[in-house]
Amino acid sequence: MAAAGSLCNGVGQPVINPRWQQQLWLRKRATAMRGVERKESRCLGMRLVITCGIGLGDLIGGDLVKLDLGSWLSDVEEHKALAIYTPHEGGYEGRYFTRLRYQGYHFLDLSARGLGDPETTLTKIHPVCPAHVGKQPIARWYFPPELDYRLSLLPPNAKGLVVWIIEAKVLSKSELQFLALLPILRPNVRVIAECGNCCRRKFIWKPLKEIAGASPNAA
Repeated sequence: MAAAGSLCNGVGQPVINPRWQQQLWLRKRATAMRGVERKESRCLGMRLVITCGIGLGDLIGGDLVKLDLGSWLSDVEEHKALAIYTPHEGGYEGRYFTRLRYQGYHFLDLSARGLGDPETTLTKIHPVCPAHVGKQPIARWYFPPELDYRLSLLPPNAKGLVVWIIEAKVLSKSELQFLALLPILRPNVRVIAECGNCCRRKFIWKPLKEIAGASPNAA
């Protein structure tokens, strides 16, 4: 015999009335809520309060508020070679890139992966072997110094050339030291190297000499 409040289908299996099913769910929910209330009343003396510091950048948008652009420009002119650390989500460096472009700088974008020896690629005539794909003879082409070639193409009103290197974290200490000394060899050149990421959702930078160990203040 089927239980009260239920129906019986043709097979003989009980079918619960939807209204009774809803009431049963409401009772279980009320019982669970009473258990939570008793647990909270038992732990009143041990309740923890978590506060989060909210700044202006969190309300408006971290990519819209850049109050350190002035110090960014002054550090670029003072140190001439900087190591930058960007947030993992990316996009923050665009404002700093654009501000340098507004100042009259032109850019040479390079990736540290596959760059080879920075000194040879940027300042010397260097060979390049194109892929032959197994069907063509192995050839070797010689290219002019990448940096000197781009400097020769700058317009007269340009302020200088910024060598922006992404993924510079794969470079060795000696290669970073050369990049830190590059503005001394080429006075119209500024170097920006992306040496890693910052987990604080902030765009930070340091003199490249300190990162490469070429400065007496380096740790």
